[in-house]
Amino acid sequence: MTGRIVVTGTDTGIGKTVFSAGLASFLAASYWKPVQSGLEEETDAQLVARLGGLSADRIVPERYRLRTPASPHQSAAIDGVRIDPAALNVPDVGNRPLVIEGAGGLMVPLNDTTLYIDMFVQWRLPVVLCARTALGTINHSLLSVEALRTRGIDIIGIAFIGDSNPESERAICDFGQVRRLGRLPLLSPLAPDTLQAAFKDSFRREDFNP
Repeated sequence: MTGRIVVTGTDTGIGKTVFSAGLASFLAASYWKPVQSGLEEETDAQLVARLGGLSADRIVPERYRLRTPASPHQSAAIDGVRIDPAALNVPDVGNRPLVIEGAGGLMVPLNDTTLYIDMFVQWRLPVVLCARTALGTINHSLLSVEALRTRGIDIIGIAFIGDSNPESERAICDFGQVRRLGRLPLLSPLAPDTLQAAFKDSFRREDFNP
């Protein structure tokens, strides 16, 4: 039985939420975004529900819903609240797997003393690292792998997002000694059926077992 998996990324805006939607659908999992920054447009949970075809009971409510689309610590300050790490305990969803999506990259601040990666250490859950295939990905990816390993966080593997770039993908996996889970291509149109088909073609369920 696949358990609880954290999805994080090397940077913001790389397609991590789309990947999370596909993964939650692929594994018949529930989804949890602990902190949502920005409420005026479609939230990450709403996007995951729509693209992943998840029913309402598979979406775990966010612990913090912040209005401003910014780093969680900044958005919380603007809203006049402080994110309490003790409030971010992983929810119990029963026997169903759970996909937990972080915000941006590993070193995103939650408050003035806590980074997202500190929560990963506290949760002691395995991580899928999402990395774009565009220029710069080798440096960002290897730094992220090193940061996770330094803190003793188990890395299930790297999921690449974007156009094929075999040499960059090979270099990251070889230098980082990390498993390549697959590559999610840029989809047009981006819809539930195209996302599910891409996951079926690009990933294997058994690779996501911790």
